[in-house]
Amino acid sequence: MTYVKNRSLVLSAALVCAATLVGCGLVPGGSSRSTVDIWLMKDSVSDEFLERFTTEYEKQHPSVDLKVTFQEWTGIGKKVMAALESDDAPEVIEVGNTQVAQYAESDALRDLTLESVRDLGSEDWLPGLAEPGSINGSQYGIPWYAANRVVIYNKDLFAQAGITEPPEDRDEWLEISEKLDGPGSQGIYLSGQDWYTLAGFVWEEGGQLAVEQGGNWEGALHSKAALRGMDFYKRLQSHGNGPKDADEVTPPQADVFAKGDVAQIIAVPSAAPLIEKANPALKGKLGFFPVPGRTAEAPGAVFIGGSDLIVPENARERSAGVEVVKALASEEWQTELALTMNYVPNKTTLAGVIEGSEGTAAMAAGAAKGRATPNSPQWAAVEADNPIKPYMTAVLQGQDPARAARAASDRITAALLP
Repeated sequence: MTYVKNRSLVLSAALVCAATLVGCGLVPGGSSRSTVDIWLMKDSVSDEFLERFTTEYEKQHPSVDLKVTFQEWTGIGKKVMAALESDDAPEVIEVGNTQVAQYAESDALRDLTLESVRDLGSEDWLPGLAEPGSINGSQYGIPWYAANRVVIYNKDLFAQAGITEPPEDRDEWLEISEKLDGPGSQGIYLSGQDWYTLAGFVWEEGGQLAVEQGGNWEGALHSKAALRGMDFYKRLQSHGNGPKDADEVTPPQADVFAKGDVAQIIAVPSAAPLIEKANPALKGKLGFFPVPGRTAEAPGAVFIGGSDLIVPENARERSAGVEVVKALASEEWQTELALTMNYVPNKTTLAGVIEGSEGTAAMAAGAAKGRATPNSPQWAAVEADNPIKPYMTAVLQGQDPARAARAASDRITAALLP
């Protein structure tokens, strides 16, 4: 799907030029123009946002035309790699924050370090977006937007249990989850293989999924800190009936929560409309709070998903592409994007713009401690045959945690071999 600003039957001079003069060079009697090709992922932005951005940007840059093509997530890795190896790559590509290392390994991305440091206020970026975009000290991915898990809770069930405030730390979270778990209700529905949630608990304890040693990556689930994270997961998971051998989409946890007898789930706030659609009686009865940390001083660490923007080295209009990236990552358009799409903006200093939305505000609070998966080009191989999931099931079913963790770490190490 391709989006172009002017959808009317009257073609702009730039489009006529593109159709008749290859490369859209100098039009007789006209002026030199450039077309910036942008690949965005399907549903990442609304038509409304894109219309506003395109109109304003082209007004401020009259010699530039923006052409946006929406891509599907399925198979996007191969498509981006093919574009990076071609002679005519798009100028700007939206990629998942954890994908940047894979693309940077090809040496086909423009180093945006100077632009990010000088113009974009990189010191305030969310670490979970900025760190995956930085490879060997160079910034190849510019943070665009983020999303992360929060706790969605049933206000009625909390009130019935006499709980008036969300928990301030993890110990209190365990206490209220146990209190909420009783006949006819579950304190929390947490599937046994929700490894993104586990990752946050591991990081909160100071552990890692994998660590880099002498240029090579090694699995680290067997460390004492990582084992403490798994132990907390097991204790929390025990206060509900989540399956020990399935992930959060089997069955979809929003559907389980919508039945009305589950007090809490850990999910992105966008699950709330799905819950309310499945059970309209819950409309207005859902609350949100950040995943609690070990102390009340700060929320807990969470996996942060989202997107970075990259500029291929072989794009024809690289400089123009960089300027588009600067605009999309600017405070003006970050604010617009957050308000339009309920995303977390790319800077901690912009969290205040979404305070009016309870779910998004809870997400932004947690995003300040957001982390991403290990910054290895081979991490996709780990997720393709994920050893973390069966490890979690083994522990929840009573196997020795240290032995199961060591086996999972060994499999991660093997998958991360270059």
